[in-house]
Amino acid sequence: MKSKVQSVDTSSNRFTDLTGDIGAFVAEQEGDGLVNVFVAHATAGLALIETGSGSEEDLAAALDRALPRDARYVHQHGSPGHGADHVLPAFVSPSVVLPVVDGSLALGTWQSIVLVDLNRDNPQRKVRFSFVPG
Repeated sequence: MKSKVQSVDTSSNRFTDLTGDIGAFVAEQEGDGLVNVFVAHATAGLALIETGSGSEEDLAAALDRALPRDARYVHQHGSPGHGADHVLPAFVSPSVVLPVVDGSLALGTWQSIVLVDLNRDNPQRKVRFSFVPG
């Protein structure tokens, strides 16, 4: 299995499109297989969404409705509403597995792989790409 860890700064954006970076990683591999993408943080996740069409804003609004940033959470250290950040990975998984065909991601026309990070306390993220040949 081949792996790469990529650092991502999310301080200026709650959504970071990783599709190009993951595509470049799998292009270096040989043939078909699976790529696992994993963010090793308790307050971030990965989503397959259409980007540039307002989907990021729609997802942010949906998450804000589902996970209000207020004092209702038992987990309350950090910035106000930080407990919501720790619930996020139950809604937006910290990992995704994608097919690779002939060294390319086998995504749908409008699918992009996006790092979702609503936590403002720690904008430095590490994302691992792992290729398993098939």
